[in-house]
Amino acid sequence: MHGAELVWTGRRELAGAEVVCRGGVVVEVGSGDASRPPANDRAERATLNASGCVVIPGLVNAHHHLLQSAFRTLEGTRHVRMDRWLATMGGYYRQARVDPELTAAAAAVGVAEGLLAGVTTVADHHLTWPADQDPVELAEATVAAAEGLGSRLVFVRGTAGDDAEVAAASVEALVARHGAGEAHGMLQIACGPAGVHSDGPETFAALAEVAAHHGLRRRTQANEQVDVQRAAERWGRRPLDLLDDWGWLADDVTVAHLCEITPAERARFAASGAHATHAPGCDVPMGWGVAEVGKLLDRGVPVGLGTSGGGSNDAGDLLADSRLALQVGGLTSRPPTAREVLAMATTGSAAGLGRPELGHLEEGAAADLCCFDVTGVADAGVGDPLAGLLWANPGRRPRHVIVAGRVVVRDGELQTAEAPVLAERLRAMTVDRLEDFETCL
Repeated sequence: MHGAELVWTGRRELAGAEVVCRGGVVVEVGSGDASRPPANDRAERATLNASGCVVIPGLVNAHHHLLQSAFRTLEGTRHVRMDRWLATMGGYYRQARVDPELTAAAAAVGVAEGLLAGVTTVADHHLTWPADQDPVELAEATVAAAEGLGSRLVFVRGTAGDDAEVAAASVEALVARHGAGEAHGMLQIACGPAGVHSDGPETFAALAEVAAHHGLRRRTQANEQVDVQRAAERWGRRPLDLLDDWGWLADDVTVAHLCEITPAERARFAASGAHATHAPGCDVPMGWGVAEVGKLLDRGVPVGLGTSGGGSNDAGDLLADSRLALQVGGLTSRPPTAREVLAMATTGSAAGLGRPELGHLEEGAAADLCCFDVTGVADAGVGDPLAGLLWANPGRRPRHVIVAGRVVVRDGELQTAEAPVLAERLRAMTVDRLEDFETCL
């Protein structure tokens, strides 16, 4: 990739640099002359024109629920309490008859949406497991969708009141098929309950055991509205107290949301080595509050960024949620900066996945990158083009997106599938399956 106005590697800002990738790996970032291969090798090298662009690492969406891409803006799901939201969404899932076909269609749309917005890795915390469906087949539907589109996927086998032994067994089956996930790999398996509001200590213990056995990352959620309420009702405790007691505050664990935690909880969380994921595009419309991510960063907590799912955040655009994180950060006592938020959306999210090769463009990194045109009227007058990626030009889309050295978006168009076909397939399916909304309310 050459001709960029600015390359941000995640650690350095380089004007006019060229990014050279071979074998799916970044081999050099530098001036055009210094990084050119020998003349007999140039003909084999594919190049992308990034003139007028800011090039950054591929975005890493640390927290999504891809299935919810089929359940956006449905009646009864906006501006309601979380207990009501959970019940309403459950009704929609039952009426829609969640199966591998619907799961695949929703995942394909969610992954494609992310790629078109610069997301090269998505962590899908899947929580919906109908009793009449094989959980491994449901998981494989999402895995196949991401693979076909050329996106990296972290599939998180989640639970929300499900049988602990069944959940652990399906994790074992997925690892047997795919492995746990290796450096530079396209698929990674992880596991974790939705939170203490839905699962008890036996489920957390079962998934912790299988995670330890296979070296998997663990992921959960805490301090959403109903999480705090149910923890108090059932155990007379706060969610983070329970996670700590159950062995789920540790350096292999990532916790999403973390709204309204106390200073003492923040100190405990930081001391544990656990990772956090900020999801303002979910938390704000759901009325859960704004996580104090600036204070978490000051404590040394690695913080990533996620969109959460379509049932609460009706988009999977991580750059848009990065902008939102800056805007709502002004309501906190320590707002994050644009560079901190960009780091959250890249290296911070990658750290929570245990993937040091993702989220940056230094030598040896995965060749995942995207370039954003900054020459239009919406970027005119911007004094800091890197900060301007977030502050200016809402709705910004990348010109090119590369995953593992493969161009998956070129000139704003998806290259690995026909996006309108994916959209129409899901649209027709949801219209057919959710024809009578009233039965869900």
